[in-house]
Amino acid sequence: MNICFIMYPWDTIDAENDTSLALIKECVKRDHGVAMCTPANLTIRDSVTNAFCNVITRMEKVPSGLKAFYNKVTLREEMLPLAGFDAIFFRANPPLDPIMLNFLDSVKDDVFIVNSLEGMREANNKLYTAAFGDAHSNIIPNTHVSKNKKYLIKQIRDSTADKMILKPLNGFGGSGVILIERSAMSNINSLLDFYISNSDGSSNYVILQDYIEGADKGDVRILLLNGEPIGAMRRIPGSDDHRSNVSAGGSIAKHVLSKEEKDLCKQIGPKLVKDGLYFVGIDVIGGKLVEVNVMSPGGITYINKVYKPKVKVEERVVDFVESKVLDKLQKFDRRARLRKTVEDA
Repeated sequence: MNICFIMYPWDTIDAENDTSLALIKECVKRDHGVAMCTPANLTIRDSVTNAFCNVITRMEKVPSGLKAFYNKVTLREEMLPLAGFDAIFFRANPPLDPIMLNFLDSVKDDVFIVNSLEGMREANNKLYTAAFGDAHSNIIPNTHVSKNKKYLIKQIRDSTADKMILKPLNGFGGSGVILIERSAMSNINSLLDFYISNSDGSSNYVILQDYIEGADKGDVRILLLNGEPIGAMRRIPGSDDHRSNVSAGGSIAKHVLSKEEKDLCKQIGPKLVKDGLYFVGIDVIGGKLVEVNVMSPGGITYINKVYKPKVKVEERVVDFVESKVLDKLQKFDRRARLRKTVEDA
């Protein structure tokens, strides 16, 4: 099987903790051909979508450690047609580039893509969680999204809560997430100006969300595969930061899903699968769905570490991709045989 990872640059990878690297290593370990490219390296040649790829040279022996694997990898540059791959892992960081999706539209019927282009178009930002609000209003915190500063200030003033969360619509990794308090209303104007207004006159959407009691103790990151939870961890904020993201200084701990969290996964799982969002990470606080991460969900290496040696989440993900590719090939072969029967009649 040949797999392409569309992701961030190879030299920016955290060789000890990167989820994409864990998936790449598992693919190489299974002797699959692996290539990587960034969204900026997509191109069209003779009306065929290609990518300037870094191809991993086959290894006789794959190191067991993630960092050792990263250091041993040798790359060669090749321009390759994307339709020639069996699967594409989409692992680029937000915000989503719509032009890049237009490139991939030409190969979506030929290659199994994780996650689907249609799903990413719908769910690539924090608005996607609102899709679960009408049917399951009990699982998301009260949320407002707007560019209108007056409206947002009114919501803060009208709220019965002493605290709320403010964050940019297109942030990731905990970037830009701040805790605001009614007692500090004098700062709200300047904060909203900073978040909403750009120097070029354009403006950004921001999210204002009810603060969930217990958030100061951290959140739970749950990884879902084909709508089912396959791993979880608790993320605990550092002493100087309210954010629990590991990238923001948080720490991790083992976590066993509660009944409430399992029920939440059951409620949202079918929609995720329907939208082609096969591998996602969700953030949960106090049983409330706070965020759905569909572009480059992380956490595999951390979950593996806290549950070592029993858990290797990347194995289940690659198993799933292999099964989907096999299903696709079998359907193609069956169709070819049936066509030949008709032609020979």
